[in-house]
Amino acid sequence: MTSTITTGSRVSLHYVGTLENGDVFDSSRERGEPLNVVTGVGQIIPGMDTELEGMATGDTKTFTVTAEEAYGSRQEDFTTDVPRSAFPEEMDLNTGMVIPLQGPDGNVLATLMSTTDETATFDLNHPLAGKDLTFDVEIISVEVG
Repeated sequence: MTSTITTGSRVSLHYVGTLENGDVFDSSRERGEPLNVVTGVGQIIPGMDTELEGMATGDTKTFTVTAEEAYGSRQEDFTTDVPRSAFPEEMDLNTGMVIPLQGPDGNVLATLMSTTDETATFDLNHPLAGKDLTFDVEIISVEVG
């Protein structure tokens, strides 16, 4: 009998994630190794957890997760200014670069919006916030927890 994915299942899967315009934003296939997660415990975005429920080893599926069930909506005022002195002097800060900043709950991926001699202004929204995400998934294995 084949195990199906439920909350707490240990799942190995391959996926390709694309944006609405078809651009690939992430792919386990390009990395050459599957993603290994425990479902239903916050290791992956909520919409993916929901879509994987009931799938079994060998199943494939393509689905779209709304921004709200992925990384949330963009918050235009979710920015911060960091003193330029907080970065190594030799570090090139280029607009659009994404770097991890230390936040109260751990690292946050931040996108550099602008710099002056004194400050660097960062967008703290996740780079995929506000975007619907499409996944092409293949389940490699399922171990029920």
